[in-house]
Amino acid sequence: MSHPPRTHRGHRDRDQERSGGASRDNREGRARRDNYEDRSPPSDSTSSLPPFYPSSEPAPRQRQRPTTREDHHGSKCTHICSRRGIVLICAVLTNALVLVCIVAAYLSMSGMSSVGLSGGSFNINAQIPFQGTELQQVRELDMQYSQLRAPGVYGGVAFSLTLGVVSLLFVVSGTKPAHLLSKKLLVGQFVFQLVGGVAYVVAVGLYLHFVISINATDVCQRRARLYAGRGYTWMNCDVGGGDAAVALFGLITALLYAAGTYLTFITMRNVSRYHKHAHRDTHARSHI
Repeated sequence: MSHPPRTHRGHRDRDQERSGGASRDNREGRARRDNYEDRSPPSDSTSSLPPFYPSSEPAPRQRQRPTTREDHHGSKCTHICSRRGIVLICAVLTNALVLVCIVAAYLSMSGMSSVGLSGGSFNINAQIPFQGTELQQVRELDMQYSQLRAPGVYGGVAFSLTLGVVSLLFVVSGTKPAHLLSKKLLVGQFVFQLVGGVAYVVAVGLYLHFVISINATDVCQRRARLYAGRGYTWMNCDVGGGDAAVALFGLITALLYAAGTYLTFITMRNVSRYHKHAHRDTHARSHI
């Protein structure tokens, strides 16, 4: 009679233990869920934000682009204004001065032919007081003298203009660092300045010889006597100031080309050494 109550009591004890354990597990589970919900997980917060690298990389690139362009344009000016570039720019300017002086010397010594030989609406007698046969002689002599000097003027203008334009082209082509320029370009620049310097010395000598030989002709002597008789003593057969200026600026240009030749030679040597060292470093890295 005592066994059945024990059995039911045992079942009740085990059921209480099970229900107690289940309620304990439920309470612990709720506490864990509450703690988990109270905490904001770092993975959720970070997943809502954009990744670090994609969001940070474009901004510096956009900020660096303008500075890169400015540095690029600044480097162009720097390379053009190098020592070689400055010498070539000065050579361009002196070539222009030679051209202007050649034309000015021709116009200043052309006499009445510079104001016109056909008369027209311009009153020549108001400028040069010649009359009758003297006026006709002055016109003819001025025409002959201008024709004698014309080959020197045309040749001098073409020579100075050609060398000035080529020098300007070499200036424009020097927008890169020397080690990035073509070797043919540096060699061409070296040869051009070497030949240009020698050619200018020869051209100045030929120009002065040409002017002196024309001034020694009978046409120039007769013309000078006619002008001197009316008080125009500056219209003589000596080498004028314009011709002296042509010779002066021509020699300055020759010196500039000589200096440019030396600087270009130094640049070619430095570039050759740079390429040798670069090739040696590349060869050494390939064997590592």
